[in-house]
Amino acid sequence: MSRRIHLMLVLIGLVVAWEGLFLYAGEEALRGPLETLQDTAKLLTTTLFWMHFGETARAFALALALAVCGGISLGTWLGFHRLSSELFVPMLIGFASVPKVVLYPLVLLAFGLGFPAKVAFGAMFGIPPIALSTIGAVANIRPVLIKLGRVLGLNAISMARVVLIPAVLPEIMTGLRLGFSVTLIGTILGEMFAARRGLGYLLMTAIGLHDVTLIMSLAFVLTSLAVSASAVLLSVDRRLRQKF
Repeated sequence: MSRRIHLMLVLIGLVVAWEGLFLYAGEEALRGPLETLQDTAKLLTTTLFWMHFGETARAFALALALAVCGGISLGTWLGFHRLSSELFVPMLIGFASVPKVVLYPLVLLAFGLGFPAKVAFGAMFGIPPIALSTIGAVANIRPVLIKLGRVLGLNAISMARVVLIPAVLPEIMTGLRLGFSVTLIGTILGEMFAARRGLGYLLMTAIGLHDVTLIMSLAFVLTSLAVSASAVLLSVDRRLRQKF
């Protein structure tokens, strides 16, 4: 069975399951697939949506940049420094397993209400998976590759460009895919708890007003964005693995 046919069958199954759940729960809890598409199309024409979308996009972009830079830097250091790895990796794994929601009051105390808090909260979600994947990638570099680079007389920049980056990039991409998703979740959660703008705030307002139409439209938009981005990153990941 080809990948396209398999994907189409999965999508059809999801739509059928969605429609079945809607028929069971009723309009008080859900909206059907067709109605949700129509409501989402209307939402995308409003200035209100794009104002909140722009705020979320700005916060998410900054949070993701911090997560990528922080995760790769931390992972590279711990991957190369064995003593630091033995000390800090268990702590990093423990931090990754802690529900971040319980730490949000500390984030608010440190950064206050508003934009910095949700950026920091999003980055907190994204750094651990990116760092852990980078640690694994660096630790699994074959020593013979580094020895070969030294024999060839490569300097530090050439060593990184020719040997290290091609060796670690495919595995790091796996962490980036997961980091992208959880950073988006963290940013949205940050907006839901302590913000006055953003899609998370708009979603929380809709929940408070029991606006099922807006809830379903926002959920559809966020899910579509996350799935589309994950598909693009997965495609890049596959190409990198085939290339390297």
